[in-house]
Amino acid sequence: MLIRLFPYKSMDKVIPYGKQSITEEDIQAVIEALKSDFLTQGPRIAAFEKAFASYVGCTHAVAVANGTAALHLSVLALGVNPGDKIITTPITFAASANCVRYCGGEVVFSDIDPDSYLLDYHKVHELLASSPKGTYKGIIPVDLAGRAVDLEQFRQLANEYDCWLLEDACHAPGGYFVDEQGNQQKCGNGKFAELAIFSFHPVKHIASGEGGMITTNDEILYRKLLTLRTHGITRNGDGFTNSVRFANGTLDKDNGQLIYPNWYMEMQELGYNYRLTDFQAALGLSQLKRADHGLNRRKEIAAKYFESFLGKSFVKGQSGVVEGHAYHLYVLEVEDRLGLYNYLRTKNIFAQIHYIPVHLMPYYRAFGWEEGDMPNAENYYKRCISLPMYPTLTGNEQQYVIEQIESFYRG
Repeated sequence: MLIRLFPYKSMDKVIPYGKQSITEEDIQAVIEALKSDFLTQGPRIAAFEKAFASYVGCTHAVAVANGTAALHLSVLALGVNPGDKIITTPITFAASANCVRYCGGEVVFSDIDPDSYLLDYHKVHELLASSPKGTYKGIIPVDLAGRAVDLEQFRQLANEYDCWLLEDACHAPGGYFVDEQGNQQKCGNGKFAELAIFSFHPVKHIASGEGGMITTNDEILYRKLLTLRTHGITRNGDGFTNSVRFANGTLDKDNGQLIYPNWYMEMQELGYNYRLTDFQAALGLSQLKRADHGLNRRKEIAAKYFESFLGKSFVKGQSGVVEGHAYHLYVLEVEDRLGLYNYLRTKNIFAQIHYIPVHLMPYYRAFGWEEGDMPNAENYYKRCISLPMYPTLTGNEQQYVIEQIESFYRG
C-alpha cells in the first residue's frame, strides 16, 4: 500500500527528469578560477584531465568544449574519411551518429537488444559477417542511460573484422561491466576501446556547464587529439617540419644545435577550437570530488523505482537494478506513454523521452532509412519514458512521482 505523503494533487515546484547540483564549494572553485591569471589554457585544464583519467582508470584524458566536440575529434583522430562506413545504435542522442557525417562518413545503424536497450552484439556481428572484411571501419557503442556495453565482447568482434571502437560513455562515468574473468571494467578505461568520450552537460553526473572529455591509453591518438583540439597547431618541436632557420632560431653554443624560439608554433593540419575553459574545468574538478556520492544516490533512486513498479501490469518487465549501471536515466517502457507523459506534466513532473530513433530523423531518412528497419528500437521508442533521476531528488519527491504514475494507471 502506498503511503500518501502529500495532501494535495500537485507539487508547487517542477520535478524535471534531470538536474544539476551546484554546491558552495563548486561556486568557490569557479570564483577562484575567475580571479586567477588564466580563464582559459591554464593549469586547471591539466588538473581536471589528470583527475578524470585517474577516476576512470585510463592513461590519458583530453578536455574539450562538449561531448559533441569529443565525438568529432575522436572520429577525426581515428581517421574517418568520406565514404567510410561506421556502425552505431539508433537509440542515442543524434551526435553519436552525426560525428561520422561531419567527416563525410556513412552511418550504418544496427538494432538494439530489446532488454538492455544497448547496441545488440549479435546483430552487429551479422552485419559485419554479411560483407567483405574491411567494409566497416569502426563501431560506436553507446552506454545508454548509464548501462555499460560489454566492450570485451565488442573488442573481439572489432579485432576479427579490423574495426576500431569508440565508446560513447556520456551517460556512464563511474559505470562498469564485468569481464570474462569477473573483473570490473570501468567505462572509458581504455582497455578495450581505442577512445571513449564523456559529457559534462548540466544533467550529466558531472556538470561543468558544457564540456566533454576524451579518454585513451593510446599515446599516438592522445597527441593527435591535443593538436586537433587547438586549430591543428602544435608547439612540440619534435614534430616541426619547417626548418629552424625559417623559424629564425638560435644557435646553442654548448652543442652547436639550432634551437626553435619559444614563440614558434606550426599549424600542421586543419583543427578546431574545441577547448574547455579554466573556470569550467574548476567546476568539473569540484564536481568530480563527489561523483561517487552522486552515483550511489542514483542507485538508491533506481532501486526504489524498481521495487515500486515490479510486477505492475502497465510496465514491461524490468531487468532489476543492474550491476555497474551508472543510472544517468531511469527508463520505463509503459502502456499509453503519451497519456502518462501529458498527465505527469499536469502534476509538475517533467519526464522525458530518450530517444527518438536517430535513423528516423528526417536527415537520416534522406539516406534511405525507413520505419521497420530497426524494429526493436522502434518498439522501444513507442513505450519508453525517462523518470526523474538526479542525486538531489528527495525521497518525498520520488514517492510523489511514483504515486502519480500509479494514479494515472488506476484511472
